[in-house]
Amino acid sequence: MVNKKHVILLCLVAIISITPLIMYSGLGEDEGYFGGADDSAGGIIEETGYQPWFSSIWEPPSGEIESLLFALQAAIGAVIIGYVLGYYHGQAKARRREKIDEKIQNVDKTSK
Repeated sequence: MVNKKHVILLCLVAIISITPLIMYSGLGEDEGYFGGADDSAGGIIEETGYQPWFSSIWEPPSGEIESLLFALQAAIGAVIIGYVLGYYHGQAKARRREKIDEKIQNVDKTSK
């Protein structure tokens, strides 16, 4: 039988997920609901007359290549983080295994 707590949590997740979709149906970037902080901050900085100190060494030829490079950077970062977490997880597992083996050896020595 399904636990009532799980059903209630599932209903809450569904309500929290669907509510924003209903509230903003048909409204989007034209009305400024999902503009983001980058757009508004860029506009304010341009109004002050700020001049950048330097320019980019290389600009990607298109937005697709820029997105590709960003995704590649994110993938490389995820691989590095996954490797580090896996390494430390393996080290902890090996330490636990050594402790268990030591306990088994101590029990074997005392039983002889």
